[in-house]
Amino acid sequence: MIYSIYKPVGWTSFDVVKKIKGITRESKVGHAGTLDPFAEGVLIIGTGKDTKKLSDISSTAKSYRATLKLGETTETLDNEGPIIKTNDIPDFDKLKVEKVLLSFKGNYIQTPPMFSAKRVNGVRLYKLARKNIKVSREPIQLEILDITLNNCTDNEIDFSVTCSKGTYIRVLGQDIAIKLKTIGYLTKLVRIKVGPYMVDDSTSIKSFEEEWKSIDH
Repeated sequence: MIYSIYKPVGWTSFDVVKKIKGITRESKVGHAGTLDPFAEGVLIIGTGKDTKKLSDISSTAKSYRATLKLGETTETLDNEGPIIKTNDIPDFDKLKVEKVLLSFKGNYIQTPPMFSAKRVNGVRLYKLARKNIKVSREPIQLEILDITLNNCTDNEIDFSVTCSKGTYIRVLGQDIAIKLKTIGYLTKLVRIKVGPYMVDDSTSIKSFEEEWKSIDH
């Protein structure tokens, strides 16, 4: 089966897989597209024979809503890491922010962050990062299909983005801050869509467990 689960903040994608595996007692359970622990939202879970469908689902476009804090940054580019640098924030208005956001639409070259699940020579980057080991990462070409401004203040930008597989929204946030001549990190990230799967149709882990127990399997 394919399930659209709402991953809560603080859980890893593997935590969700492990929980669903325990509830369903399926021997084979996987997910389509990792969500960082600080992020929440749509995580597609496959069980049994349907795990074969996860690769295709993972390749589809994904949509997010993000909050970017300006003037500070962390080593993880999200609110899970310590602040390592502060910087002044130049004056800007809504029109300037919208122009900067639109400049990312289309082809987008991005370097994967050290704090990520991407493998280099068979080792997860975050494992190296935790040992203060930095390695070179190949830039990858991605596509920003749509990007819009929801709201902004003098030190925070709330934006929505639809992008191709493999896009790190944390890095996009950093790149947006750099174009505004400052630094930044994400304080919130919600995945609102994976291919045809919408956030409003996703199920919380608690609801999934209650529904599963109520059905005779």
